[in-house]
Amino acid sequence: MTSLDTVLDKDGVRLTVDDAVATVTLTNPAKRNAQSPALWRALTEAGRALPGTVRVVVLRGEGKSFSAGLDRQAFTPEGFDGEPSFLDMARGPEAELDATIAEYQEAFTWWRRNDLVSIATVQGHAIGAGFQLALACDLRIVAEDVQFAMRETSLGLVPDLTGTHPLVNLVGYARALEICATGRFVHAEEAERTGLANLVVPADQLDAAARDLAAALVAAPRDAVVETKALLKGALSRDYKEQRVAERAAQGRRLRDLAGITD
Repeated sequence: MTSLDTVLDKDGVRLTVDDAVATVTLTNPAKRNAQSPALWRALTEAGRALPGTVRVVVLRGEGKSFSAGLDRQAFTPEGFDGEPSFLDMARGPEAELDATIAEYQEAFTWWRRNDLVSIATVQGHAIGAGFQLALACDLRIVAEDVQFAMRETSLGLVPDLTGTHPLVNLVGYARALEICATGRFVHAEEAERTGLANLVVPADQLDAAARDLAAALVAAPRDAVVETKALLKGALSRDYKEQRVAERAAQGRRLRDLAGITD
């Protein structure tokens, strides 16, 4: 890879790679980076196209808003060109509907792979699917004007693009329920206070803050970061004793590796 290669550029998604850092950009600011099945397929493709040298992925949206969420065209009888409408999918077999939603979810799952650390940089609106895409990442840097909201409930729906699990883990069940059921906005101060945001910066400093954080993340040895991420993710499902066991096993692997001992 040469510096800043464009690996993919389609359907509102551009993937560029600069050595160990990849950037995924939502590129439809005229529609506030509204999301569609085509965009979700492009995001999935971006994840699959990442070179093995990439350690950090930065997610950003062009324009004043990160992503205003699902394009409302999805709920019209005609839907998107060349796509089954959501209404038609609802009338079809239950197994097909489940499989289709599972395919959509793939765009939101690869960001938490153990071999990567993902950073969402979020400005302006991050609504519904936009909020869930930001939640799909490991870390979030937000602008002072950020407005998160989960609006699915107001449409008679539920958040189904993998956002409920990280939201509850970050802010707790009671606050997550209140945010989702009311659809209210979460602004920068609350996002930082409750753990939704790792850092709040002026909008014009988002990209620079992401570069600084990415540089800090790639400074440590890759295998140590991969093991640490796996250890922390697993802590959510382990009890204290099980986590102690996992820590010992991970450290044993690291020490053997540093000593040049292969399993």
